[in-house]
Amino acid sequence: MILELADEAATEALGARLAAACPREGVVFLEGELGAGKTTLVRGFLRGLGHAGPVRSPTYTLVEPYDIAGRRILHFDLYRLEDPEELEYLGVREELGGQALNLVEWPQQGQGWLPAPDLCLSLTASGSGRCLVLSPRTPTGTEWTRQVLENSP
Repeated sequence: MILELADEAATEALGARLAAACPREGVVFLEGELGAGKTTLVRGFLRGLGHAGPVRSPTYTLVEPYDIAGRRILHFDLYRLEDPEELEYLGVREELGGQALNLVEWPQQGQGWLPAPDLCLSLTASGSGRCLVLSPRTPTGTEWTRQVLENSP
């Protein structure tokens, strides 16, 4: 499924729609070049769940945890990961297998160590906006995508 997102506000709005339909736990891969809007989408997602504070890309910290309304959300940015094995040394692998919703930017950097995603979101720049490809990979991801599309404006 391909969606056109006109601007940053539309990207955040889609993040909020994803949050409204999201399962309690799972794995989402966010793919796209630098500046494609991955963190903007995550910001909209977290705000859609009720997070009012800042949302930064965890480029240097690798993971930013959020506890929102009794839910655990982990925002990963693997851009600076030099070897997927680093996930094991950093103790991140246990987090990924836990009871949380995991949003993973730059998943290709953790290839072979990450669990399979429920949903892949691929963003590319398109004029002044973004093009988003939603690719469900599990029944959970398929249901999630169906709900998001049903609630599209």
